[in-house]
Amino acid sequence: MSGAMRSMFSVVTRREQPKAPDPMALLSSLPVPVVVLGPENRFRYANQAAENFFSLSNAQLTALSLNDLIPHDNPIFQLISQVRTADVTISDHDLNLESPRIHKHGITVQGSPLQDEPGAVVLTLQDASAVRALDRQLTFRSAARSVTGMAAILAHEVNNPLSGIRGAAQLLEASVGPADQELTVLIRDEADRIRDLVDRMEIFGEKPVERGAVNIHRVLERVRRLAQSGFAAHIHVRESYDPSLPPVFGNRDQLVQVLLNLVKNAAEAITMSDAATHGEIVLTTAYQHGMRLAVPGSQHRLHLPLVVSVRDNGPGIPEDIMPNLFDPFVSSKASGSGLGLALVAKLIADHGGLIEVDSRPGRTEFRLHLPMMQEDSADGN
Repeated sequence: MSGAMRSMFSVVTRREQPKAPDPMALLSSLPVPVVVLGPENRFRYANQAAENFFSLSNAQLTALSLNDLIPHDNPIFQLISQVRTADVTISDHDLNLESPRIHKHGITVQGSPLQDEPGAVVLTLQDASAVRALDRQLTFRSAARSVTGMAAILAHEVNNPLSGIRGAAQLLEASVGPADQELTVLIRDEADRIRDLVDRMEIFGEKPVERGAVNIHRVLERVRRLAQSGFAAHIHVRESYDPSLPPVFGNRDQLVQVLLNLVKNAAEAITMSDAATHGEIVLTTAYQHGMRLAVPGSQHRLHLPLVVSVRDNGPGIPEDIMPNLFDPFVSSKASGSGLGLALVAKLIADHGGLIEVDSRPGRTEFRLHLPMMQEDSADGN
C-alpha cells in the first residue's frame, strides 16, 4: 500500500471512531437522582433529577455538604463510610432522610466509589414511595370491593329485619308508658343508625364513572367556600395554585366529594389539637413532569401529571393506623365510621389516579395524582 493510500486510510479511520460520551451529560439525562460527593461529603455534582429531589439547584448543592441537609447520625453516612472503606458498591433500602430541610421516606440509596478520585462517592437515590402507593392503591381498591360485597349482604340480610324491628318499636311506643317510650325511641333511632351505615357502604358500588374536562381550581374554590362557611369557619385556608394547569380528566361531583372529605378531615384534626388557634389548611396544585407508573400485572401505564394536595398543621396521623389508613372501618376519631378515606381512595382509583399521604406532628399532606384531559379521552364528557 502506497504512503498516500495509508495516509487516506488513516484519516478515514480516525474520522469513523466514535467520540467518547461526556459522563456528566450521561448523568444529567438519567431520570434517577444522582450526586457526586467529595471526600468531605461536599456535593461535587447533582443531576437534574437530584435537583428536584433536594429542591435545590446544582449551584446551591455544590455550596453545601450532605451534612448540611441530613443529620450526621442518619444511616446514609454509615453507607458512605463503608463504600470508602471497602471500595465497593453498597445499597440500602427504605431509608428515611428527615430534617427541617428535607423529608423523604422509603428511599433506596446506592453508593459507589469514584475510581478516578479517592474518597469520592457516587450516590443514587431512588424514591419508591409512588410505586408503594400504587401497590397500596390496588389493595385499597380490593378492600373497597370487599365493602361492596359486604354492603350487598347487609342490605339483603339486615335491612329487612331492621324494618321489622323499627315497626315493632313504633307499635310498642303507642301502648307503653312514658318511661318505656324512651326505650322504644332508642330502639328506633339505633335501627335508623344501622340502616344509614348500610346505605353509606352502598356508595362503594362498582358503577362506571362519567368523566370529562374538569377545572380543578373551580372544584377547589367550591370546596373552600363550603368549608369556610361551615366546619372550617375559624381556620385559615391558603391557596397555592399553578394557574396554567390543564383540565383534569375526571368527574366534577366526585372530585368535590373527595376534596371536601380531605379538607373536613384536616379541619377536624386542627380543631381537636393545640393548633386550633393558629390552624391552617393549604390547597396546592402543580404539574409534575414525567409522572408515569406501570400498573402491576399489565402493560398499561398511568400518566398522572396533575398533583392536587391538601396540607394541614394539625397533630398528624397516629403511626399505628398509617399502614391501614385507607382501609374501611379504620379511623382515628372516636365517633368516626372509617369509611371516609376508604371512599376517597376508591374514587381516586376509579379515576385511574393515585393518592399518597405524608404525616408527622404539625404537618399532614394528602397528594392526589390525577390524569390530564387528552383529546382522545373517550370515557365521557
